[in-house]
Amino acid sequence: MRKILLSLIIVVIAITFLGRLSYLQIFSFSTTQVLEDPAIKAIYDYPERGYIYDRNGHLLVGNDPAYDVMVIPREVQPLDTLEFCGLLGIDKEKFVEKLRRARVYSPRLPSVLVPQLSKQDYAKLQEKMRKYKGFYIQKRSLRYYDTPSAANVLGYISEVNEGDLAVNKYYVQGELKGRTGVERFYEDLLRGRKGVQYIQKDRFNRDIGPYKNGTIDTLPEQGKQISITIDKTLQEYGELLMNGKRGGIVAIEPATGEILSMISGPTYDPALLVGRERSKNYTKLYNDTIANPTWDRSIHAQQPPGSPFKTLNALIALQEGALDESTTIQCYHGFYVGKKKRGCHCGGGQRDMNKGIYLSCNAYFAGTFRKIFEKFETTDEAMDVWEKHMKSFGLGDYLGYDLPFGQKGRIPSKEYYDKWYGDNRWSSSYIISNSIGQGEILATPVQLANMTAAIANRGHYFTPHVLKKIEGKDITEPKFTEAKHTTIDPKYFEPVVRGMADVYKKGTAARLQVPGIEIAGKTGTAENFTKIDGVRTQLTDHSVFVAFAPVDNPKIAIAVYIENGYFGSRYAGHIASLMIEKYLKGEISRTDLEKRMLEKTLEAEYAKPYSGEEFKINERVW
Repeated sequence: MRKILLSLIIVVIAITFLGRLSYLQIFSFSTTQVLEDPAIKAIYDYPERGYIYDRNGHLLVGNDPAYDVMVIPREVQPLDTLEFCGLLGIDKEKFVEKLRRARVYSPRLPSVLVPQLSKQDYAKLQEKMRKYKGFYIQKRSLRYYDTPSAANVLGYISEVNEGDLAVNKYYVQGELKGRTGVERFYEDLLRGRKGVQYIQKDRFNRDIGPYKNGTIDTLPEQGKQISITIDKTLQEYGELLMNGKRGGIVAIEPATGEILSMISGPTYDPALLVGRERSKNYTKLYNDTIANPTWDRSIHAQQPPGSPFKTLNALIALQEGALDESTTIQCYHGFYVGKKKRGCHCGGGQRDMNKGIYLSCNAYFAGTFRKIFEKFETTDEAMDVWEKHMKSFGLGDYLGYDLPFGQKGRIPSKEYYDKWYGDNRWSSSYIISNSIGQGEILATPVQLANMTAAIANRGHYFTPHVLKKIEGKDITEPKFTEAKHTTIDPKYFEPVVRGMADVYKKGTAARLQVPGIEIAGKTGTAENFTKIDGVRTQLTDHSVFVAFAPVDNPKIAIAVYIENGYFGSRYAGHIASLMIEKYLKGEISRTDLEKRMLEKTLEAEYAKPYSGEEFKINERVW
């Protein structure tokens, strides 16, 4: 009996051992385990990244062939270092340092020694590589840009760093990944999947053939082609108009939320961040702390929105029954807060909503703001309602667009003011500058464009986005295809839209009319403050303009923000009208205006001592 029991135990142990061994061999295989085996090396086959096209099928980003010199440190044999460095175009010190880093990373795994050789350098080096054991050439592709524009949208790619390798085990040293813009947000689509060939080595470290007869090798998968919503022609045109100017332009198709153009000025040619000069060029761009070309103003620049914000206060007043469109308010060439007078440039007189909008009357909207707060028993209650309405337009928070996060702007809350003044120690007169888009209100250009699209749609918007198609198929993600509704009833938008249309017909933008296109818009002049030597100083105003066209069935909604650009119709308004005409007509009828905007710059304004600092300061105006 004991013999039988002992035999049974041995059989069970043997079966368990064999079963576990089979599981490990068949079911528990992982590439990580294979790569940990010093007798196996991996050879990677990198696919091309997916091409990027604009909304009309025009190529934006393609690929060019490039070649990396790779090294496997433990396989390196004595060599003529000076000769090899001469072929690589690097000095001996750099060669030694790169080889040291490769050994630290892994003596067995390949590392990039010299990245991104040109075809010419590759041709010279290839025939001599047999002399240098432990080194080989890895073919890959680099980005090719068929446009000098849209660097802030497209983004760039660069070599993975130690942080990337620690977070994502897919990558190996020397690979490239998207860093900003579309390249970063849609990295998983664009990169494809690299193929791997596993090679078995003998005890003398010689290749003896495919590991497991190649059964676990994989083929590369091409990166997916995508189309983005940007209109290449409009984007390039807008960047030309921003010559010598700083600011942001965002244009949206109201019916879909598709971003037609997203411009940050100054900008740079995306081709500068490709190839062996990428690092040097990026350092130069990044260190330009005056112009800040790598800082995307379209999603990062938080500024007071100015008078375009008045339209939202009008909508809230109508929704809350604080007044109707015929209610009049007297303008005394401004309005008073206590004994202090705030100015107005509308000429003074009785103002109803229509005149208040198209003449941009500060007094009318200050009175409107007060009437909103007077509808409620407490300031806290009024502030909660006002804040809720404002945020329903996508202000004061991240919109959820498919680009790396910018800034969320600011719609102040009662808690915000309680910190300033104390609980129950403030009223609407303390924050009256919010009535005209000054004070504590901050918005980015993309938020202003989205707000304008919501007005154009009479009460709803779609999350702004840049992805249009994947491999030719339209996106169907609910995040981008389902409408977001504001808290304002659609019937209240018509008086405001009429007022914005009259801005062009007889108001502050009457000189900006485009033949054959009916446009609704709103000029804005945002006050601009900073601190110079510790003293709060007022600088040249920012020029702001928002518009949509045509008024009925709008095809484009746009926001233009020009730093230190004076009043709204001077720069921002002109640029917006040219952009609208270019998109809807394909050509410009007012060539004299176009020439002026293409040539006129604000470089003298930006050359003043405070230049480059004021846009970083977000402080209270009143």
